Amino acid sequence: MVEVFDDKLQDTVLVASTPAWRVAAVTPTEDYKLHLRFADGSRKVYDMRPLLEWTVFEPLRNPGLFLQGHVDGGTVVWTDDIDIAPEELYENSVPVE
Repeated sequence: MVEVFDDKLQDTVLVASTPAWRVAAVTPTEDYKLHLRFADGSRKVYDMRPLLEWTVFEPLRNPGLFLQGHVDGGTVVWTDDIDIAPEELYENSVPVE
């Protein structure tokens, strides 16, 4: 929450802020990396290759499916059954210089 002075109310109000870790944009690449832009404006790269060993992510070994990754609800999703926590992406991705 962020405190903001509201001119109409002439008082300070609390405004919900967007969490920094919410994904704003993603570009999946053929080498199984996600190029991400987060709500706080930061740009990072997340390597999905280690997760492709997990049963839930095995279908993403198909490059055609992996490249369909898109933002929905503040995170990256591929199908109704495959998504990844935005906190994981934010905390374990590498900043882009």
